[in-house]
Amino acid sequence: MGWEALIAVGRRPWLWAEALRAAAAMAPRRWWLRPPFLPLPDRRLVRWRLETAYGEVRPVAGEDLVAYLRWRRRQRRLRG
Repeated sequence: MGWEALIAVGRRPWLWAEALRAAAAMAPRRWWLRPPFLPLPDRRLVRWRLETAYGEVRPVAGEDLVAYLRWRRRQRRLRG
């Protein structure tokens, strides 16, 4: 993820909790048992997601991340 995406989310405090939920959803199961003991998603998964979204591996655009987080938030609220 690039700085542009982090800054875009940083400017929208109402999306911070959703950003944490999204990060947790991508974290591997039982991540605390394997080095580096951080909830980092599998690089292959991230690469695949970027290729399917953009056609190539490149940093996520800030507005794309904001749109995704807004979508997640709306979907979660619709489910109740």
